[in-house]
Amino acid sequence: MIRKAFRDEEAGAMRADSGRWRSRVAAAIGVFVLVGFAVSPAWAQWVINDPAVTARNAITAMVKEYLLNVQREQHSELRRMATRLSMHTNLDKYALPDPPRWRTHGGDYLFAGPYNEALIFGDAAGAAYVELTHRLLSAAEGLARLPADARRSFLARLATIELTDAAAIAATHDTGQLRFNGRKKELPAIDALEAHVIDPSNEQSATAVLDKISGAALIAARQRQARAQLLAGIVEQLLIESKRARDAEAAAMNMQLTAWRDGRAANEAFVAGTADALSTWRQP
Repeated sequence: MIRKAFRDEEAGAMRADSGRWRSRVAAAIGVFVLVGFAVSPAWAQWVINDPAVTARNAITAMVKEYLLNVQREQHSELRRMATRLSMHTNLDKYALPDPPRWRTHGGDYLFAGPYNEALIFGDAAGAAYVELTHRLLSAAEGLARLPADARRSFLARLATIELTDAAAIAATHDTGQLRFNGRKKELPAIDALEAHVIDPSNEQSATAVLDKISGAALIAARQRQARAQLLAGIVEQLLIESKRARDAEAAAMNMQLTAWRDGRAANEAFVAGTADALSTWRQP
């Protein structure tokens, strides 16, 4: 009886321990399950679709893609524009090997030396030209004794001579200045510009290229100005030649008109004078 009671007590203790173990295992499994649910992503979600937001995002993406393509094309175009010609060819072929130079009038001039120097360096006062031409005597005293018509005719001729001198002096000075500036200043500037233009360096920026263009435009403007001055001198010479031709034609026409106007009286006077001379003539 005692052994049976002991066995029953031992069996009850074992059942109690087994129940506590089961409860502990169940509690641990519950904790793991809760932790797993807390860490693992939710398998079921609510999907919300807003058409306006979707359309806005799509349009924004399209615009950004368009801007990106435009920027890529612009970058490619800028790289292509920035590529210098020296990358494809040798620029030395654009340089003249022996360009024509301004030359001085060589030779030993015995009588035209000062005027030759005026043609080389210029002469604003016209001293060399005046020294080389015939001097015009003063006509003030003689003109005072002439009638009005004769005085006006001589004044026109004197004015033609003075205009010729003024145009010749200005043309001589312009020619000398053009030759001097071209020899001393223009040629070195063109040579320097040529060296910069055919420079194959790729380190030069677009600003340097624009400076080259500006320098070429400046030299071209100076050359156009010099050409305009020479053309103005030629026009002055033509105007003087036209005035001289007009004066000669006017003088010839005046003589013809005078002959038509006074021809009858002159002929009658000539006949009367001849007859009187014949009638009064005696053998010496």
